[in-house]
Amino acid sequence: MASYFCPCPRGMEAALAEELGEIAQDSNSLKVHNQVPGGVHCSGDLHDAYRINLHSRIASRVLMRMAVTGYQNENDIYDLVLAQPWEDWFDVDHTIRVDVTAVKSPLRSLEFTTLKIKDAVCDRFRDQFNKRPSVDTKAPDMRIVGFLDARQFTIYLDTSGEALFKRGWREETGDAPLRENLAAGLLRVSGWKPGTPLFDPMCGSGTILCEAAQMVQGIPPGARRRFAFENFNGFDAAPWQAMKAAVKVNPLPESPTIFGSDISGDMVEMTRHNLRCAGILFEVPLKQIEAQEVKAPTEAPGILLTNPPYGERIGVRGDSTVPEDELATTFYSALGTTLKQRFAGWTVFLFTADLGLPRLLRLKEARKTPFFNGALECRLFRFDMVAGYNRREEAKPKTV
Repeated sequence: MASYFCPCPRGMEAALAEELGEIAQDSNSLKVHNQVPGGVHCSGDLHDAYRINLHSRIASRVLMRMAVTGYQNENDIYDLVLAQPWEDWFDVDHTIRVDVTAVKSPLRSLEFTTLKIKDAVCDRFRDQFNKRPSVDTKAPDMRIVGFLDARQFTIYLDTSGEALFKRGWREETGDAPLRENLAAGLLRVSGWKPGTPLFDPMCGSGTILCEAAQMVQGIPPGARRRFAFENFNGFDAAPWQAMKAAVKVNPLPESPTIFGSDISGDMVEMTRHNLRCAGILFEVPLKQIEAQEVKAPTEAPGILLTNPPYGERIGVRGDSTVPEDELATTFYSALGTTLKQRFAGWTVFLFTADLGLPRLLRLKEARKTPFFNGALECRLFRFDMVAGYNRREEAKPKTV
């Protein structure tokens, strides 16, 4: 049994814990433990690490804890890392990369701490084999991750390799693509389930649509890529292949339930291409149309979820002489009118870093949930499009 830490986009911890609980239903050993800012702790055997890597849409990585200790200086960290049996997990010919994150650590230099960890791993191999592994910061075979808080140091071996949001299908992106695991987390937080109509009217390169379509089809997020654990010493491919073979894909839907559009024809074509690369075998209707001109794609209400553009992306076809803030005001005012008039009964979710968006839309949000897109603080605004109840209250003149 091993302890694992699964980092995720900040704000998605509860969604990830829920997802891990669902994944654990197919395992007798996987246990989900506590949520902490930036991730979820869990435990299980090595096959559970395979399972999470294959099935988690929200985790960024699956880190296996090697050891933990209290520390006072970098030498304590060096000693702990030197004592770990790295040779049990990988060979001296494998390349390595070391990353360190810290919260309230008294140590002055994370770069120096990173160097001490790298030296300890290399010294361990040199003492035993008179040879040391090479460092490769771009495409390493093995990633070693250190985490420091005010009192404790934890050292992890990354079982994932490339970050899990890199699903292995994306060939093309737009200017500001949403990461796949963040898109999947937004879908879960919105309450969307396969079969419910879903519409992204500003789909960009189609990340939200691809994630949703893979869920409809039953394609695991890790089905199309390789993982670091496949390079571990003594890796037995049979259980891993059996785990992938046990995946049961869903019947293809008979009629479309996922829809997208974008102002840019190039983005629509990119989305179409990305859906093909993601293995989607059913129709996802896409249109080139401005967001403020769209209509509800189904008679039955559903969920509209989108990551609205900002800055110059709003003015793809706009007048370049119009100031950016004026373009945004005009755009969102028209979009708010469209939502009120054409999406009665729908639940609308807008994910944005613009915290003043409801005011621009002239809509009152039912809920706002904070999330981070990398270091950028964002909100997922929810608007319940019930006629007559969603208009922002205008300031009323006082009566004497």
